[in-house]
Amino acid sequence: MRLSDYTRELPTNVKLAYPIVLGQIAHLIVALADNIMVGKLGAAQLAAVSLGNTLVFVAMSIGIGFSFAITPLVAETHSNGTLDKTRSYLDNGFLLCVVLGMILSGLLFLAEPILHHMDQPPEVVKLAIPYMRWVALSLIPLMLFQGLKQFSDGLSITTIPMYAAIGANAVNVLLNYFLIYGKWGFPRLEVEGAAIGTLASRVLMFLFIYLTLSRKRELKKFFDKSIKFSKRSVLKLLNIGFPTAMQMFFEVSLFTAAIILSGKLGTEYQAANQIALNLSAITFMFGVGLSVVATIRVSNQVGLKNYIDLKRIARSIFLMTLVLEILFATLFVLLNDLLPLLYIKEVSVIQLAASALLIAALFQISDGFQVVILGALRGLQDVWVPSMICMVSYGLLGLPVSYYLGLKTDLALSGIWIGLCAGLTASSVMMYLRYRYLLSNKLN
Repeated sequence: MRLSDYTRELPTNVKLAYPIVLGQIAHLIVALADNIMVGKLGAAQLAAVSLGNTLVFVAMSIGIGFSFAITPLVAETHSNGTLDKTRSYLDNGFLLCVVLGMILSGLLFLAEPILHHMDQPPEVVKLAIPYMRWVALSLIPLMLFQGLKQFSDGLSITTIPMYAAIGANAVNVLLNYFLIYGKWGFPRLEVEGAAIGTLASRVLMFLFIYLTLSRKRELKKFFDKSIKFSKRSVLKLLNIGFPTAMQMFFEVSLFTAAIILSGKLGTEYQAANQIALNLSAITFMFGVGLSVVATIRVSNQVGLKNYIDLKRIARSIFLMTLVLEILFATLFVLLNDLLPLLYIKEVSVIQLAASALLIAALFQISDGFQVVILGALRGLQDVWVPSMICMVSYGLLGLPVSYYLGLKTDLALSGIWIGLCAGLTASSVMMYLRYRYLLSNKLN
């Protein structure tokens, strides 16, 4: 194929991707605002946000990973015109998101004592507990939002979730300012105030996306009746959702382990790790956006049984990923000692974060590719083998390397990040080999 065969797909890819990326970045801007505002209070407060989010991120990854099952099923059935199946996946996907949100929130409250046994600084644990309680509650409206967002994405309507995220998170930033510092007559709640702002923003996100989608003329047919339970749809969603949740769990667990390991090194290391993670997460959102595009477009071609175009479209998305990730890697190298200044002024923390960002630059390409190829595999409804790849890459390779180099050598925080790099690179290579194997079988 010629290069033009791929580049002509770029406008469609960008049209689908940019709202997803902007919506994801809106979430991260809130995290950035949390970190910057809390960072002004001191390293202990910043480390508390990081610690408070360790268990939350694991629970959230399971919930969001499960909700990803809705998108390929809706995209496939919508492309081949089976309205009843599309509606059934919306109804039952949303119902499962409601149940899962409540379960995950409850489990986080039960898991609170774990924070006392993670060998973290006592002052950090004390600040982290009330923060985690509020954020745990926010998982319920977040999962309601995710159920409708993934449905909307499956219909290739990616702008409405973007508006929901941007609007609600703008409110969150304001609430954070009021509640963290006690401005305009609000109580000064510091770290706890940041969590309350997160809860409020997620309630607003759900209300916005529900009211907008349900009132949209061409979508009323999906909302004009009560939810109809379907055992077949539930089983299909679980068959894709469970292993997808495990994929997210294994990856997020690796990064959560990095937070815990950095905490064992000390408060400054944990604060520096949080800065580097937050900045890496911003670039990762571009990969997430392209991953969703890969899921949507590959699922559409699966519904049409057009595997020649599937191969060409997927390659166009891979090309976009390569260009973007090279750009991000370059930025991290050039600005590694300047970007941490956005968060904190402590010289020792800045130096540690700058070193971690140099390693983050190394894995930009592998990180972007592993999530985009994973999206393409999800579009092919191949989820169990990728789950095993994630387990091996992150649990059996990345985690042991991070532990050994971080705690048993003088590399310290840099050693932890070398482990992250090893896990992501292994995942990227194995995901690509799996994709090529499946596609060759479809084409033959």
